[in-house]
Amino acid sequence: MATERERPYSAFRYLVDLGGGTNGAKAGFQEVTGLGVEITMQEYRAGNEKRAAPMKIPGLYKVTDVSLKRGVLGALDLTEWLNQVRNGEDARRQVTIQLQSEDLSTIAMTWTLEGAQPMKYTGPSLNGKGTDVAIEELGLSVEDIKFE
Repeated sequence: MATERERPYSAFRYLVDLGGGTNGAKAGFQEVTGLGVEITMQEYRAGNEKRAAPMKIPGLYKVTDVSLKRGVLGALDLTEWLNQVRNGEDARRQVTIQLQSEDLSTIAMTWTLEGAQPMKYTGPSLNGKGTDVAIEELGLSVEDIKFE
């Protein structure tokens, strides 16, 4: 459940649960992007309408794709999930993302992704002269989103 306060929460304390809990390095993601909903608006105007502009009627909505990034740990959990989709299995999961307060005492907001499944995996960019951390990215297709 969302916890309201006067000043905005910081974006650097959050938990991601891919269905296996939030403990350990495998559940630690550097970045979560794409949490959102788009509603298609239908335009309608009757021929005898006095206004020249159409009215806007809400139509279907869709949940945007979500991207998760984390350091490469040598764990195969993300690619195993991706392989379930590649093999034609029903790999949909409920993924939960919780924004926490800075002192970790409260959950500020929760996004629950329904019917989430991998649709894209991007491995790290490797460079023999670089000092960056190797990052892998998982793109999720999401059927619905709930806000708490």
